[in-house]
Amino acid sequence: MKPLSMMLSMLVIGMTSNAAMAEGASSVNTSLANASLPNTSLPNISPANSDLVNRGAYIARAADCMACHGEDYTGGTPIETPMGEIYSTNITPSKRYGIGDYTEADLKNALQKGRAPNHMLYPAMPYPSYSGMKEEDISALFAYLQTVPAVDEAPKEKTDLPFPFNIRSLMLGWNLLNVPSTEKRDGLNETQKRGEYLVNNLEHCGTCHTPRNSTMGFDKSMYLSGAQLGHWHAPNITPDESSGIGSWSEQDIVTYLRTGELDQRAYAGGPMGEAVAHSTRYLKNEDLSAIASYLKAVPAVQTDDKVSAVDVSRLPTPINESITHDLLAQKEYLKQAKAAVGNGSNSPESLYLATCGSCHGVDGYGQPDARYAPIVGLSSIRRERPDALVNMILHGVEGATNTSPIMPGFSDELNSEQIAGITNYVRVNFGGLTSSDVSASDVDRIANTGVDKPFLIKYAGLLAIIGIIVAIAIIVFIIRAILRSRRRA
Repeated sequence: MKPLSMMLSMLVIGMTSNAAMAEGASSVNTSLANASLPNTSLPNISPANSDLVNRGAYIARAADCMACHGEDYTGGTPIETPMGEIYSTNITPSKRYGIGDYTEADLKNALQKGRAPNHMLYPAMPYPSYSGMKEEDISALFAYLQTVPAVDEAPKEKTDLPFPFNIRSLMLGWNLLNVPSTEKRDGLNETQKRGEYLVNNLEHCGTCHTPRNSTMGFDKSMYLSGAQLGHWHAPNITPDESSGIGSWSEQDIVTYLRTGELDQRAYAGGPMGEAVAHSTRYLKNEDLSAIASYLKAVPAVQTDDKVSAVDVSRLPTPINESITHDLLAQKEYLKQAKAAVGNGSNSPESLYLATCGSCHGVDGYGQPDARYAPIVGLSSIRRERPDALVNMILHGVEGATNTSPIMPGFSDELNSEQIAGITNYVRVNFGGLTSSDVSASDVDRIANTGVDKPFLIKYAGLLAIIGIIVAIAIIVFIIRAILRSRRRA
């Protein structure tokens, strides 16, 4: 998952749970999880490498470094924040453009304190979470990063934030308030302690899933309860039954993190898709089980973005068992469906078939072989607030990897009434809802929702100028007072 919950990134499709469909599912133990899903082979692990380097490759995956720094670690990924875009850096062993001159102590300072050799880092690099990284993991990561191919290129873009955020030394004060970002809990068993370390530190899940306070640090009272990311929303992953993942079993969590899918419930796209593609699918089963156990043990937080229960009997069924794997049959079925509703019709069904049907299918089951997402039953389309689905239609979703399909946005092709019609059609026909009344005005509201900047961030420039003026005035006053006292003497 990309660092910093301030970032505006692509939608997490259907991350949260369906209370009805998983009702009665019980948690499973580690042995069952291990038996159900094989470990995924980890790239860059080689008998030619030392054990320390191979361990470091695993730590890099567990810390999800690729999500921001890219598959080649050359950086350049824009991370949108309320302060402006922050670009990730080159972390290959290039001495000129990367971290080739770093010592292990330098890397430790960067990870735990947000301090590079020559400047302070912005918390877009999630050092508030990495601050809890174990020494042995940092040593392994350092050894691994020395072995990746050096790329002697700087990212095309460079971070250039407006005043006063361009004064990196301000991060010293921010760090005093917000680092570390989480605290260890009492009463956890050994498995849950491992899960806590993975969730809070390496995987830094709270970076996206925990709301921010006025200083843009974690609101610890709402830990993992979901956070707004500009137009998008990282959902509640606490064990709340109605708005979180309380109805998921531990095996469900393991399956989702390994595969990015739960049949007719959830599908990982956007930043969560990236987290699965680059990180969680490579974790050992015992680590996935530890994460699942910990997530079931965190305090449940109920939010107002509840998921409506689904009537399974209302969900569509494929025309036949093989059609999702038969492209020619899908094309013919889509052609027939379009003819049945009338080509050129502006009805919600016709709009869905014209804009969505070729990828997601007439019945919403997608094309698994081509990695086009199934959308039947997803909790993201059954939420009481339709914002997530509307934003997906408006802005699209980028693929999790370079080879993943990209869903385009339709904000320039469809008007608000048409998008509202598609939204209602999808929610009723593929979400199993009895009704949906999203209007064009709802779409306009969602489309025009900007980044909700805290007061201190929104007026930081003005406050800084006022502070400077006040400081100058105080200095002038002190100097005048000193001069007057000397004259009297």
